[in-house]
Amino acid sequence: MLPFSKSGPIAQRGLHTVIRANIGSRSVHVAERAYLAPLFARHRTYATSTTTITDPVVLTESRKTTPNNKKKTLVLLGTGWGSTTILKSLDTNSYNVVVVSPRNYFLFTPLLPSCTVGTTESRSIMEPIRHIIGRRSKDIRFYEAQCTDIDMTKKELVLEQGEELDSASNQSTRINYDYLVVGIGGTYNTFGTPGVEKYACFLKEMGDVSKIRRRIKDAIEKASFANISEAERDRLLHMVVVGGGPTGVEFAGELHDLIADDLSRWVPELASKIRITLVESLPNVLPSFDKKLVYYTQLMFKKTGINLLTNTTVKKVDEKTLTVSNSVSGSETEIPYGNIVWAAGIRARQFAHTLRAKVPDVQTSGRGLIIDDYLRVQGTEDIWALGDCTVSKNAPLAQVASQQGKWLSKAFNTMAKDRNERTISGSSLILTKTSPFVYSSNGSLAYIGGEKAIAELPFFNKSIVVGGPFTSVFWKAYCLWELSSVRSSLSVATDWAKRAMFGRTISVD
Repeated sequence: MLPFSKSGPIAQRGLHTVIRANIGSRSVHVAERAYLAPLFARHRTYATSTTTITDPVVLTESRKTTPNNKKKTLVLLGTGWGSTTILKSLDTNSYNVVVVSPRNYFLFTPLLPSCTVGTTESRSIMEPIRHIIGRRSKDIRFYEAQCTDIDMTKKELVLEQGEELDSASNQSTRINYDYLVVGIGGTYNTFGTPGVEKYACFLKEMGDVSKIRRRIKDAIEKASFANISEAERDRLLHMVVVGGGPTGVEFAGELHDLIADDLSRWVPELASKIRITLVESLPNVLPSFDKKLVYYTQLMFKKTGINLLTNTTVKKVDEKTLTVSNSVSGSETEIPYGNIVWAAGIRARQFAHTLRAKVPDVQTSGRGLIIDDYLRVQGTEDIWALGDCTVSKNAPLAQVASQQGKWLSKAFNTMAKDRNERTISGSSLILTKTSPFVYSSNGSLAYIGGEKAIAELPFFNKSIVVGGPFTSVFWKAYCLWELSSVRSSLSVATDWAKRAMFGRTISVD
């Protein structure tokens, strides 16, 4: 679903690293001033640290930057909708800004389903976070790392390099903050269903796109062999989507387009046998949309041959079959599949639960961080949270996170102008300087396949609901407008033009 909205050097009070290396059979301990510089950083900072050498490590040095100790240090965790919106609107001259995320780019999630089938190329919807930082201030620091722990008394964060980095040079780093914004987003929720983690694909991150593409390609190529049974061929060509929300519906629509527009030309003998089944536990798909749009979507799916299983929950997933249960009749059915994409549910990431554990008496929800109307994390001081990792009266939508980011950046800008800002806690100051955050829905869009889309747009005190080919044109135009840069907009427009002229490709490494 498309969110319908627009969206100095660091004061390092403590930055420590532990590096280990073996030199022969000896263990060497060295106390030194170690320069810490994340990959591609424009500026470097240093700190006194104790280094235990147990692995061969090369320390590089560069010019140091002198932090402005008169400014508060604001740490942003995450590079999603909320955090990037703050980066774009924040007065970076008023704060020492640090961005921490294992993902060094902003991902335009509304077009993620289209990347799975080659309608849009992956890099077109990935905006490097350093490009965004470069347009704001050269003094903003970025660490490509996971935040794994927090000491709220010392106002200290523990950072660990991601698993994708070279394990031989992994480092544990501690940085301090004055203000902390948690915008780490959410991840998939399996609801404890057996076999989902092992056998299903998810659709949440860019890495999931390549996995889905490979599964689709492999299923089609295996089905093309003449020496397999018809039952096995039918299984391989059965694509199951679990989750009738915007992501599941859009992926099913994109998959239909791949079959109708491209596979029908490449492998016509197989394209007619490919089946798509969408499983939804509720009575209807797209429960947050107007009933007229829900009816229109289900009607279009019926016409295009997408099978809908509503009031149906997945009980378990095996290597080649999944077991579903109908909540109305109570019957269970075993369904063979060739590929299954899980797009049902969302839950907070691990750091949100780590922070919750620090104040268990207040943070009582297992779904994420409980925040108030000022986006403050309940039970903490000078910590705010926004987006999918939070629990509030607002839905976990991209446009909610974007609006929260705009509101919070304005609040920080207002706080920075107050002369008493250095002596009064931010959690207290924000109460006197700002009004509570109020979410205002700007409407919703969703692509449903067959060059058709649906839209629900606010108009005074009513909503305009519309669907069809013209809405698809409007959806595409708004995607181009909403993308984070001219580069991304041109890239996506070029992808669509290439698809129109030459067709899609699902080639993978």
